[in-house]
Amino acid sequence: MRVSDILNCTGSSCTDVNHAVRIIPSVDLTPKAVKVIVISEAAPPEPRDYYYASDNSLFAQTTVQAFSDAGVAVKSITELMDMGFYFTTAVKCGKTGYGIETATIKECSLLLEKELSLFPDVRVCMLMGDVAIRAVNYIAGRAGLGRVIPAGSTYKIRGGEFYFGKIRAFPSYLQAGPSFFIEKSKRRMIAEDIAAAVKLL
Repeated sequence: MRVSDILNCTGSSCTDVNHAVRIIPSVDLTPKAVKVIVISEAAPPEPRDYYYASDNSLFAQTTVQAFSDAGVAVKSITELMDMGFYFTTAVKCGKTGYGIETATIKECSLLLEKELSLFPDVRVCMLMGDVAIRAVNYIAGRAGLGRVIPAGSTYKIRGGEFYFGKIRAFPSYLQAGPSFFIEKSKRRMIAEDIAAAVKLL
């Protein structure tokens, strides 16, 4: 299965993203093999930096480093996929500014909801950053489940036990992109969160 063959976003109402850079994962997957979904913020400004573009892409490099920091000895996104990990973004288009507007996150969460429904055996959902957390909270709200992740600073709430239906949800920080190398304290917390999630596999 290729997610890009199933999902299609033709919307253009989001004003704070670059619609010319809309990336829906096109990698071949076996849906039942996916056990962990890692959701980061938005597509990178350049498609060559996306998770599945190449082993040398920015998102791939920082993500592999984050897993290595957590004690998971891998060298590529492909190896992580073989372990049952799937990587995607809450917002499929590249952002044009620092933040992403609430209306955009809500709109994109509709597509993310359809994407998540494609994977029946997911045990863990890693929410890498505020945009991913908010998107999943919108999905849960529409399903009548209430907030998956409570309001509050990530550093205060991470480490708690949260569930999205039967799926364990881990709020963490963004591991995809250049910011990963900047803040060492967040990098340490990302590694701790990944290590905790891996223990559930």
